[in-house]
Amino acid sequence: MSTNRTVIIDNHPGRSTQTMGIARALGADPALIHEPSVGVVGTKGDSQCYLGVMAKVEAVHAALKASIGTGEGQLRLRLVQPEYTIATSDGMRNGTPEMRYSLIGREVTHDALCEHLEASGLAGVIAVVACDKPPVGTLAAILEHNQPGIIMSDGPIHPGQDPETGEMLDIVTAFQVAGHPDAAYRERIACHACPGIGSCGGMFTYNTMQTFIGVLGMQPLEMVAPASDDPRRTEQFPKTLVGHLAGMMRTGLKPRDIVVEDSLRNAIIVAMAIGGSTNVLLHLPEIARAAGFGDFWKDVMTQEEFNHLSQHVVPVLTNARPYGAYSMVDIDRVGGVQVIVRELLEAGLLNGEVLTCTGETLAEQVARLDPPRPDGEVILPVAKPFKPTGGLRLLGGNLSPDYSAILKLAGVEGGLENDIFRGRARIFEGERDLVRRLDEDPDSFQDHDMIVVRYEGPSGAPGMPEMLDPTSRITTLCRERGIVIALMTDARFSGGSVGLVIGHVGPEAAIGGPIALIVEGDEIVADLNTNRLDCPVLDDPAVRAARQAVWDKAVADNGGVHPNCGFADTRLLHRARHSAVAAIRGAGLHPNREVWVRDPRPAKRSGFTPTNRTRGG
Repeated sequence: MSTNRTVIIDNHPGRSTQTMGIARALGADPALIHEPSVGVVGTKGDSQCYLGVMAKVEAVHAALKASIGTGEGQLRLRLVQPEYTIATSDGMRNGTPEMRYSLIGREVTHDALCEHLEASGLAGVIAVVACDKPPVGTLAAILEHNQPGIIMSDGPIHPGQDPETGEMLDIVTAFQVAGHPDAAYRERIACHACPGIGSCGGMFTYNTMQTFIGVLGMQPLEMVAPASDDPRRTEQFPKTLVGHLAGMMRTGLKPRDIVVEDSLRNAIIVAMAIGGSTNVLLHLPEIARAAGFGDFWKDVMTQEEFNHLSQHVVPVLTNARPYGAYSMVDIDRVGGVQVIVRELLEAGLLNGEVLTCTGETLAEQVARLDPPRPDGEVILPVAKPFKPTGGLRLLGGNLSPDYSAILKLAGVEGGLENDIFRGRARIFEGERDLVRRLDEDPDSFQDHDMIVVRYEGPSGAPGMPEMLDPTSRITTLCRERGIVIALMTDARFSGGSVGLVIGHVGPEAAIGGPIALIVEGDEIVADLNTNRLDCPVLDDPAVRAARQAVWDKAVADNGGVHPNCGFADTRLLHRARHSAVAAIRGAGLHPNREVWVRDPRPAKRSGFTPTNRTRGG
């Protein structure tokens, strides 16, 4: 040992003894206990989404261990044991009170991993993630820690298959048969929709966010799409990840060198191009905050620019579930997300000069991977896209003064005549009321109803649950009866939701947002020409004032919380009730409802602008 290390041990034997013991237990070299430390982290949870994570964590840990030592060519680093965070199963909890913990799980992952990274002083980390909330919490913690780090998603599940019809199935299929009269049919679909292991297989939130993280530069692109059981994930990728992490540590490349303004813009443009989940608009502000940007919508991209890109510039290139036919493993089969990225780079829609965790620029990484051209069925070219406009749209108007209401346009199946929907408000004070009505009296819903579900926002629920259960039932009703039923809510949706569904309406009902003032039968107008969501009667000052007075009295009579809010009966829910910020700011849990930024940095515009190609259709 060097003199310096001997002094450290002599002066602080209590600090050294467990470190030496851990090294022996892990089979690592005790001589390296004072070198910079590296390790791997993963996510566990009550779902098959997470069942494959441990094997990948162990494979990466083994690859790290094999690369570390005092021999020639080895990395002089201290190895720490793998650590795991916990997560909720979105699929199993949808439609239940437990779903309130799903988005909160992003915050719990962030807090737990922050504690591990900071208190352990890790100088390098590889994270294996699954589902959609843990990856975002993981990335946010890595960005705040800002030491070399890299992410690998565990991978999607394979589609299921109906043994009688041969139809390809997934979890959304199972949700959409909830109202089917044949119990045996419902059971058959449930039993065959999700075989094996891996996260949801369509272009739902999981695959939206893994693609986002890859394009952002924090995950190698070739690791996004392969299935969870793909042998590359345990046999090839771990060594590659260790090599990339070693390169980051050697060159001093840090996460905040990678997650910059233009990489964030690249990632949201690709999310549009894959018809991605509306949840990306909750996760994006939190990722940007962790990267040092105080407000994504001021520092990186305005809502108006977002809508311009989605309406006129960025097409949907993927024929993927839930709005199309194929799964993520099909995207991998035809070349992976790198095919999509190259198409968009060559069309001038992305900045290829941003750095990635591989040490290359985005353009250099894609060139090295040399993906094939779009096959024309699963992935389509920019010149002949699957849909001519991007998959997401933000709405303002008198019901969404935060300009936060989000519509997944790629999933709309009808009801927009001349890009306008007009409907009659059907009020439900919480998701359970709606699910109960769908169970007991589905025929009560009529063409051009606008279902309003409120008091399910970040503070109101609390926890802002997603609503795959009711939206799936409504989709089936509409298809069976040839009608259009829309839904708007201050909660959020699964990436598997389709139909004319508008989430994140803000300010939320629990804090007195306009959605709280709608009454049964009000006309609701969603106008995609002007990107507005309005209740025209609320433009009358007298009507608005009278309704506001009723709401204010209900709050005052109930001790300052509206009686329709959910019951915050645990510390976590109480924390969400009192610290959740608005959806437009990411719906995270922040003290005093202020978004805290570590080492804030001003935006530095590169001057890169996506090609302004106006798309018809």
